[in-house]
Amino acid sequence: MKEVAKNEGATEEDDIDVELRLSRFEYLMERRLQLLNCVLLRQNPHNVHEWHKRVNLYEDKPTEIINTYTEAVQTVQPKLAVGKQHTLWVEFAKFYESNGQIHLRNSLAFVNLLASIVSLPPLVIGLLAFVGAAEPFCEASFAQFEELSLNKRMKEVAKNEGATEEYDIDVELRLSRFEYLMERRLQLLNCVLLRQNPHNVHEWHKRVNLYEDKPTEIINTYTEAVQTVQPKLAVGKQHTLWVEFAKFYESNGQVEDARVVFERGTEVEYVKVEDLAAVWCEWAEMELRQQQFEAALRLMQRATAMPKRKVAYHDDSETVQSRLHRSLKVWSMYAVLEESFGTFKTCKAVYERIIDLKICTPQVIINYGMFLEEHNYFEEAYRAYEKGIALFKWPNVYDIWNSYLSKFLARYGGTKLERARDLFEQCLDQCPAEHAKYFYLLYAKLEEEHGLARHAMSVYDRATSAVKEEEMFGLPRTREIYEKAIEALPEQHMRHMCVKFAELETKLGEVDRARAIYAHCSQVCDPRITADFWQTWKEFEVRHGNEDTMREMLRIKRSIQATYNTQVNMMAAQFVNTNTNGVAADAGAGSGPDAMRLLEEKARQAAAEAKQKPAEKAASNIMFVRGETQCGAKSKENTVVNPDEIDFGDSEDDDDDEEEDPQQPSGDQDEAGQATTKTDDEGLIMKKLRFEQKAIPAKVFGSLKPTNQSDSDEG
Repeated sequence: MKEVAKNEGATEEDDIDVELRLSRFEYLMERRLQLLNCVLLRQNPHNVHEWHKRVNLYEDKPTEIINTYTEAVQTVQPKLAVGKQHTLWVEFAKFYESNGQIHLRNSLAFVNLLASIVSLPPLVIGLLAFVGAAEPFCEASFAQFEELSLNKRMKEVAKNEGATEEYDIDVELRLSRFEYLMERRLQLLNCVLLRQNPHNVHEWHKRVNLYEDKPTEIINTYTEAVQTVQPKLAVGKQHTLWVEFAKFYESNGQVEDARVVFERGTEVEYVKVEDLAAVWCEWAEMELRQQQFEAALRLMQRATAMPKRKVAYHDDSETVQSRLHRSLKVWSMYAVLEESFGTFKTCKAVYERIIDLKICTPQVIINYGMFLEEHNYFEEAYRAYEKGIALFKWPNVYDIWNSYLSKFLARYGGTKLERARDLFEQCLDQCPAEHAKYFYLLYAKLEEEHGLARHAMSVYDRATSAVKEEEMFGLPRTREIYEKAIEALPEQHMRHMCVKFAELETKLGEVDRARAIYAHCSQVCDPRITADFWQTWKEFEVRHGNEDTMREMLRIKRSIQATYNTQVNMMAAQFVNTNTNGVAADAGAGSGPDAMRLLEEKARQAAAEAKQKPAEKAASNIMFVRGETQCGAKSKENTVVNPDEIDFGDSEDDDDDEEEDPQQPSGDQDEAGQATTKTDDEGLIMKKLRFEQKAIPAKVFGSLKPTNQSDSDEG
């Protein structure tokens, strides 16, 4: 090309030669890329990206593109694909659509090719490509895809004024294709999942549900499923396929065919014994639904038949058929059938066989005991409970002991007390702490109702150390009980409860709490009556208090005593006023002397009764103080004398003065020791306090001049 450019006399032949060279160069470059692509695909024929590159190399060569796509979708295997295999199908469909060959894109062959996809997202995109809606895949659902596709085509038809009947047919074809595809959508999804894992039992059941009202398809599906699914690779419970297959025949009235299916199902080499046991139990239940009770019993006899040689239940090297005789599920079904349709002897033999094989559970033992009790074989039932107790340990034996003791006590009560005690002792011998509470309470209740009180107390004492710590509610709960008792009980019982509560707090070291309890209780404790309480409080302060707390206790005691004295004085005054008014009324009627005589007689009787009481009780009696009233209309003869009066004198000197001169006139008020009374406006009697003067020696004042002449004389 440089030579031609430099040669000014270049001819047309030179230009043709350059073009030939260029075309040959382009061909070689294309060929080089094709050869390189072939080498890469030969190294890995499942590389989806290289297949797309090969298609791009054949641009404007539709035949080569079709051949390349066909070869690609047939060569690339889903499990080995490098890239997204579904993109080959999508681009293949778009190629047909871009060339106007919609009938090829929507051909049945293409749909069948879509069914060969083994992963869910490629299938979805392939379906969308089939309906021409792959572009908005990430933005809308299937319904939106349908709407977009149909609306797009309908708008094109509406805008095209020269639209013919072929456009309407095209719209109808699109709609019918989408409906057909939606009908097959779930089937195609199920096909993909089963192609991914043909041993997925759940997907086989889903496929059967898709073929509703199509018995032939259902039978073919079940047949294919039981032949395809391998027990060791099954995802799910394989035996359900056999059971549902048999139930399908049963629901259609083909009971013999259902029995054949069950028979075949019992011959399968399941992984677990329980799967085979479930098949036998379902077979027996089908016979029960058909009212074939004897046939159901014979089936259970076959299932529980002993093998020719001894086989361990958990030995995986043996077949499940040889280990079926130790399946509790089969034996439980057999026992239920014998209870319902068999005899007492055969049913008992079944339960005994279960116990001998040592495959029973506590519930089986309880059922066996209840069965014997229903037939009035109580001692046999107790022996059955004892067998179960020997087989199990704590805590599994808890339910057996509970049923055993409850049934025994309900039947015998206290008639066989020693035997019941032996049972309780045997139960509590190795009973763990978390389960001991119930049995100790039951044991104590038995002793309370039928035994001795000291035995019941002994049981409770043992329980306090045997039960779990959490079962004993502890101090907070005890305090609540004491508080409720103090609020609810009357005063005479409340005092004792307060003392017990305070003692408990003292033992726990809560001295302040105990002192507060004593202070609360003191409000209802009269010191003249409840001296024991105050003595207890005093001893408490001596042991745990100090001088201040003792003074506070004495202050509270004086305050309470003053409160009760005030109440007593008021009661006495009311009593005196009532009697005085009654006597005055009788005197006005002319019966004054008789009334006075009655009062004096009552006073003498009260004094005699007071002398007869013991000295310790006399100190605790409530003493009344005489109330004095002053009334000009009443004379001293009408004054009522209280024999229980306590004389609160002002001082000892007053008593001496009164003894020396009891008749001293009231007008001489200057002498020491003389008491005067004064009546206030309300008529109450107020006693004046008397003060006595005494001379002070002059030596006390020193050189000071005494102010009182009498003092100076004495000095």
